[in-house]
Amino acid sequence: MLVEKLNIEDQVQWQELYRGYADFYKMPMNEDILSQVWGWIFDEEMEFYALSAKTQDGTMVGFMHYRQMPSPLRGILVGFLDDLYVSPDNRGSGAVQSLFKALNEDAKKNNWQYVRWITATDNSRARAVYDKISDTIDFVTYQMPAR
Repeated sequence: MLVEKLNIEDQVQWQELYRGYADFYKMPMNEDILSQVWGWIFDEEMEFYALSAKTQDGTMVGFMHYRQMPSPLRGILVGFLDDLYVSPDNRGSGAVQSLFKALNEDAKKNNWQYVRWITATDNSRARAVYDKISDTIDFVTYQMPAR
């Protein structure tokens, strides 16, 4: 599995996978959102990154979006994994492990002591993988809508 930073030529394949990711989480997706996120990936001012997992023939089968964020209690910058998706036909192919290996290398390069992420409690397949490569922390996630 080849893992590399997303490049401009990947847009069509990325959009197809990102729509699959949104469908998995039952989130609406439209061209405005796709355009906004695509712009963030290539915005030099944002600490937002994207990796792709590709087969030997160049077919993108997965992606990972992550970013830098401050950890104020520690006084350091850390990583936060926002999105990870592998197409259903390619799960179990090693794509996830390859993406995490590349993420770990980037975390070390950026001097992040750790990378944090969340997933749905019922995402048992992903959690089985995450449990092998990471520890869980004892926090509950809240989300307050701005009203």
